[in-house]
Amino acid sequence: MKELRFVNQFFIKYKWRLLLGLLITAIARIFTVFVPVKIGDSVDAIRQKLDGEITQEVLNGLLLENILLIIGAALLSGFFTFLMRQTIIVVSRYIEYDLKNLIFQHYEKLSLSFYKNNRTGDLMSRISEDVGKVRMYVGPALMYSTTTVTLFIVAISYMVYTAPLLTLYAVAPLPILSISIYKLSIAIHKRSTVVQQYLAKLTTFTQESFSGIAVIKAYGIEGRTQIDFEKLANDSKQKNIDLTKVQALFFPLMVLLIGASNLLVIYIGGNQFIEGKIEFGTIVEFLIYVNMLTWPVAIVGWVSSMVQQAEASQKRINEFLKVTPEITNTATQHSDIQGHIEFDSVSFTYPDTGIKALKGVSFSVKPGETLAIIGNTGSGKSTILELIARLYDVEHGYYKMDNSQVKDLHLDDLRSSIGYVPQDAFLFSDTIKNNIKFGNADATDEMVTEAAKSAAVHTNIIGFSKGYETVLGERGITLSGGQKQRVSIARAFIKDPKILLLDDCLSAVDTETEEEILQNLQKVSQNKTTLIVSHRVSSAKNADKIIVLEEGKIIQEGSHNELINIDGYYKELYHKQLQEKEM
Repeated sequence: MKELRFVNQFFIKYKWRLLLGLLITAIARIFTVFVPVKIGDSVDAIRQKLDGEITQEVLNGLLLENILLIIGAALLSGFFTFLMRQTIIVVSRYIEYDLKNLIFQHYEKLSLSFYKNNRTGDLMSRISEDVGKVRMYVGPALMYSTTTVTLFIVAISYMVYTAPLLTLYAVAPLPILSISIYKLSIAIHKRSTVVQQYLAKLTTFTQESFSGIAVIKAYGIEGRTQIDFEKLANDSKQKNIDLTKVQALFFPLMVLLIGASNLLVIYIGGNQFIEGKIEFGTIVEFLIYVNMLTWPVAIVGWVSSMVQQAEASQKRINEFLKVTPEITNTATQHSDIQGHIEFDSVSFTYPDTGIKALKGVSFSVKPGETLAIIGNTGSGKSTILELIARLYDVEHGYYKMDNSQVKDLHLDDLRSSIGYVPQDAFLFSDTIKNNIKFGNADATDEMVTEAAKSAAVHTNIIGFSKGYETVLGERGITLSGGQKQRVSIARAFIKDPKILLLDDCLSAVDTETEEEILQNLQKVSQNKTTLIVSHRVSSAKNADKIIVLEEGKIIQEGSHNELINIDGYYKELYHKQLQEKEM
């Protein structure tokens, strides 16, 4: 159970609730054990009446008294059982809530390289299915364990006091039951782990299929995708069948050993009754106790199975929780970000692929200036923006913000001062208004509208039947590529950041819309540090400074007017795009 030690912190957090739950559990079991005693007394009273030892009137009085005590004990047992579930099971839900939040917060801290190396479906499986298994350990497993221990202490003590020899025979099959179920639980644990792994694979496959349904349809590979899914589903089904075959032995084995215990009680108890060593009611009591104890004994194996499944799940959770974020906040003081960016001989290699994206890049951008970055695909343009937002740390060289090493700045202050529009615009399955307000949760409707107008998307939005209240599909699938880009730009504008990072975010819009957005950008970006990554000269021509990248190196640098008068990549690109526009 070494992996489950991680959960101990939550036991400590809710210790008083749990202790109260354990106390209530013990009280509930005591009242439960009281019932067979009164049933045995009632049977003895009936036998005494049949033997003429007591009158009918005395029998009626004894039976009424016992019935009332049995009903009272049953009601109190039920009431305390209800309270037991309201404490222990509710606490398990609190722990489940805390654990999910802890995992999600850790997910948020992990670096981009982590998400490039792990599938979304697997991440989802660990925060849902695996946490659910752990909850069974902190809730039902704890509750049933307490119930078993309490019931055994009280019931066995009374049984030994009443008839020691009969107790020995009555409980003899129970250890066999417990050991057998424990052995079953080991097999269940192994097969459950495999089932969990296949569940994660199924979740990943379906999540990716749903997200990429447009590509699947466009390529006409629905049939192939269906075949792949059926194969994975069949494998998963077979693993579940293998698990069910083992689990199917559980109840038959329990019923067999319950029957054995009952037969022993009847045979040994009957002989002792004939010999006058015990009362007839004692046999009835023991039969009830045997059936009462059988389930708790079986629970020992079942709880063991739950614990082992929780151990396997917590191990999977711990694997991710032990991953140290590559980007950490080392600053204790808040940083006042102004937006003076300086790269000095910066080189960077992506840790997950080994691709060297930047090689000795140097430039500086002052607050209020605009820098455009031009270059072919894979030249390192987007990498510069990712380093500025500190999504990765610089490998070699220096990246300074306001004359301070970026690692010395408060990470939250740095990122909150940046408005970032990624190349692949991501929108949430929410209203258009809330997607824009993602940049500023406190923004008014007027501010949302103004940001949309600046991003040249207001006219499109009001054309929808519900306007800004239109709910988008997953990843913004309701909108076109250009509309998604412009909503993403509006989100950055409404944030009113010190630094604007635009990563080829106008690639899906036409030239007229691009010109409108760029004109609005000149107004929005006043007193802001702005970096524009683009393949188009039209997006870069108004920048204060332009750098041209090729294979991670700066091959040209200057203003638009300077670069079009110098032979090189920028001049060739300018004339090529000018001809395309004229055509």
